[in-house]
Amino acid sequence: MRAINRRIFIELMPLLMKKNRLSVMFHSPQTALIGGFAGAILVGAIILRLPWANQPGKVNFVDALFTATSAVCVTGLAVVDTGTDYTFFGQVVILLLIQAGGLGIMSFAAVAFQLLGRRMSLQSEAVLHDTFFQRDMAAEFQRTFRTILSLTASIEGIGACFLFFLLLPRMELGPAAFSSIFHSVSAFCNAGFSLRNDNLIGLRDSGGILFVIMALIVLGGLGYTVLNEIYSHCRYSNRGKKRDGPNRFSFHARLVLWVTSFLITGGAATLLVFGMTPDEFSWWDQTFNALFQSVTARTAGFNSVDIGKLPSASLFILIILMFIGGSPASCAGGIKTTSAAILWARTVAGLRGQREVKLLDRRIPHELISRTDLLIALALFWNMAGVLFLFTTEAGLPVDTLDLVFEQISAFGTVGLSTGLTPDLSVPGKLWLVATMFVGRLGPLTIALWMIPATNVSVRYPKGSVMIG
Repeated sequence: MRAINRRIFIELMPLLMKKNRLSVMFHSPQTALIGGFAGAILVGAIILRLPWANQPGKVNFVDALFTATSAVCVTGLAVVDTGTDYTFFGQVVILLLIQAGGLGIMSFAAVAFQLLGRRMSLQSEAVLHDTFFQRDMAAEFQRTFRTILSLTASIEGIGACFLFFLLLPRMELGPAAFSSIFHSVSAFCNAGFSLRNDNLIGLRDSGGILFVIMALIVLGGLGYTVLNEIYSHCRYSNRGKKRDGPNRFSFHARLVLWVTSFLITGGAATLLVFGMTPDEFSWWDQTFNALFQSVTARTAGFNSVDIGKLPSASLFILIILMFIGGSPASCAGGIKTTSAAILWARTVAGLRGQREVKLLDRRIPHELISRTDLLIALALFWNMAGVLFLFTTEAGLPVDTLDLVFEQISAFGTVGLSTGLTPDLSVPGKLWLVATMFVGRLGPLTIALWMIPATNVSVRYPKGSVMIG
């Protein structure tokens, strides 16, 4: 009898483990975040497919799904012209999807529950807390979150006002007002959507407009935690108060600001070295547009030059910037600036034979290094698989290999830059980029941890030694 029970237990064990894994997956905090984004994309695609949201015969369901994903995931890649193929109603829907994706679906749920006088579930609050904060601030959650919303509305409102007065000489009152709001939200949320059929190429002669767009992109790519610290320090400085401690900002904020500054200046310098398009004649045009593309390539996807005319070396520089992306807890995608900094610091420490990894006079914990390694490995694996997939599905297109790599990394980094390939993609290629934008916005590590729940293993295996290098 004991042998029979043991046999039954052995046969049922895989089914029990599978059921337990599914239960863990669907009750994990990541489920609410993933489900929220997926639901918003689906609802957005259905609305954009409605007859009064698009011009007749211009948008099919795949195009609507692509646009909704690009908006919610704040990417900016477009298979149809946003300004002409969608009606005013459709453009407003895209604007709302961009704003929802920028703040995060869970943050909108928090606002809704707060306005209704209800309390969020502990699981939902934990997801939102982990999304926006790297420190234990649960006790100050509501107060800080209201500050985040106020900062977002203030920055977007100020940006819209500047853009309105700069666009007013070029456009009528109504279109200028809507265009300023649309581009301000799109820039701060790092979406890269534009109502113009040439993106911002036609506005390249207006340094004021491009400067406002750049400022909004940088602020949106810093991350809400860093913005909150900057706001707090400015408020204390205005009141004449001094903060305790030798450093004005936290280690996270200082690292983000340093890496962001380095990538912006370094990216612009390398673009100048390898060359811009033939349309930039003067030294000022080359310098300013190189700076603009260095800013927008990491996060937003606006372009003031024809990306398809850039030299291959400059396109490769943009690919690197797009893969890194913005900073954690921001509107940007990519592996994030802090991950790139940790990878660099670990490489330097390894070459020097040092056990500890240091950044800005701080030691990086081993757990954080392991998590960074896993994140970068998953990002590389996903993009290699994506490039291989696009090589197969888009074999008939007369484009260079670098164009397909550029398209894949742009979708993963939720950037939105393109060499002009996006509208010509096949249906399988468009659907793959939809999946890539989704993974890039939520993060490959979040998706992997959701699909493969952590398990406790008590077995230790013997060490194995292999040759490397």
